[in-house]
Amino acid sequence: MTKQASCDIGLIGLAVMGENLALNIASRGYSIAVYNRTTSVTDAFTADRGKQPNVVGCRTLEDLVAALKAPRKVMMMVKAGPAVDQLIATLTPLLSKGDVIIDGGNTLPSDTDRRTREVEASGLLYIGTGVSGGEEGALKGPSLMPGGSKAAWPLIQPIFQAIAAKVGPKGDIPCCDWVGPRGAGNYVKMVHNGIEYGDMQLICEAYWLLKQAAGLSNDQLAKVFDTWNRGELDSYLIEITRDIFTARDPGTNDYVVDKILDKAGAKGTGKWMSQLALDMGVPSTLVTEAVYARCLSAMKDQRTRASRVLVGPDMHNRGDTHLFIEQVRQALYASKIASYAQGFVQLAAAAKENEWQLDYRSIAMLWRGGCIIRAQFLERIAEAYDAEPNLENLMLAPYFQKALADSQSAWRHVIASAATIGVPVPGFMAALAYYDGYRHERLPANLLQAQRDYFGAHTYERTDKPGTFHTEWLDLRRPVG
Repeated sequence: MTKQASCDIGLIGLAVMGENLALNIASRGYSIAVYNRTTSVTDAFTADRGKQPNVVGCRTLEDLVAALKAPRKVMMMVKAGPAVDQLIATLTPLLSKGDVIIDGGNTLPSDTDRRTREVEASGLLYIGTGVSGGEEGALKGPSLMPGGSKAAWPLIQPIFQAIAAKVGPKGDIPCCDWVGPRGAGNYVKMVHNGIEYGDMQLICEAYWLLKQAAGLSNDQLAKVFDTWNRGELDSYLIEITRDIFTARDPGTNDYVVDKILDKAGAKGTGKWMSQLALDMGVPSTLVTEAVYARCLSAMKDQRTRASRVLVGPDMHNRGDTHLFIEQVRQALYASKIASYAQGFVQLAAAAKENEWQLDYRSIAMLWRGGCIIRAQFLERIAEAYDAEPNLENLMLAPYFQKALADSQSAWRHVIASAATIGVPVPGFMAALAYYDGYRHERLPANLLQAQRDYFGAHTYERTDKPGTFHTEWLDLRRPVG
């Protein structure tokens, strides 16, 4: 039997993330009612991991709602898409004015925008929150990025900030704060995931250069990444990469990483960020290259056949190995700066388009702990926006200007070497191309505009006078030679 109106929050969906969030909430002293569509899942959870006074199992949605204190707060941890709309439609008649529905899934921001308006129209409040940190983060402290109905924030703030990861000198600053209206929270989470795509691709390219070009063993790679994790590249992804290189298969004693098929998967948030960047005309090239790299990896059978007939260099770097390792580190750091710069530029473009007032310093701090891209580097980003809240591009901040200048020689050398010896580094190349394109006052788009006007009368602007112009190119052409 459920306790009547005794619980602080309800949670629907007891897959891995839902279970761990429920346990996290209960561990912070809040009582939680839990429900799963498959009743046996609820029963198994409350009989095992969730067998504690603060966790109340519910067999129906009606029981879940009845178990909650007013104003009721119900968090959905279900698969994004139609299932969320169906659940909202079922929940809405059971709730009362001022109650809060929370979606904790990786949801398309436009869906959250629409749902916020629809739920508010019914007298309820709605939150779409990014939740980052994976299984461990959900249990021990994730990064939370809530957006939606501003009136709901004071109602969920104590719980969310209690369960979030903590950072700061005293470890008391929660990686959770209000992001903005409607789909802003989910947009920030989507950009987080897109940056994650870029980060992972860049790390993989650094690994492949060191393994294939420099010939490092897995033990040597682990030591290199351990050293990197003690400096500017200190981050969760560098840390776990170090650990991966040390893991051996219990059955064969071979390194696990060498037994994994080179065929990467994806869940869609990186693709969303790339698509939305294209819609707004924002050059988020790192996430796009990272998505394409995963697509190319998935063509395993074709690549295997191609490897037997297409020729190229032997991928060996014949220079000083220790110097090359340092050059790769610098190239990775510079590329990472360009990647994060693109992410924040896209956030700024989305904020302008959607009329959100985003706090970029706060967003950097939300990612400082709990989430997958957590890194010391984010402190520098927060400092940059603290000094200049309207910063156009992170690469223009003094710290990052200097870091890019200091790394530039190594960055270019690594990319040139990779091209010469045949190691694919699309992420590194895209990052440098973005930097070079951004730093040039003039680009060859003048010729592109001339071409467009020639074949399609698309018009162009001039450098010497205002207005829009069209040229009858056939009338002006002259013989060649």
